[in-house]
Amino acid sequence: MDAVLLWGGAVSVLTAVVTVLWRITRGVVHLGKRVEEFMDDWSGQEARPGVPGRAGVMERLGGFEERLTRVEHELHPNSGASLRDAVDLANQRLALMCSAQDGEDSQLDDAP
Repeated sequence: MDAVLLWGGAVSVLTAVVTVLWRITRGVVHLGKRVEEFMDDWSGQEARPGVPGRAGVMERLGGFEERLTRVEHELHPNSGASLRDAVDLANQRLALMCSAQDGEDSQLDDAP
């Protein structure tokens, strides 16, 4: 009877060790897949048959910087070609029109 209990205990311990090693191995494999996905997203992937290529993070950030540069160009006065220059010109013209209209209104108010 002692031999059966001893073998039963040994099998139980061996099963527990194998189970723990299996769970650790499965976790490491899962983590490795996640790291691989992250690295693929970071560095991008080349196009291959049936699958379009994807730009990496640094390439995409460079695209954002280019777009931001174009937007900033439009927000600051420069040679007259920016949106800011067009808004400033429209404001000047509106101010002239409003001051001319105010002058006409004051002349009408002065009439008997």
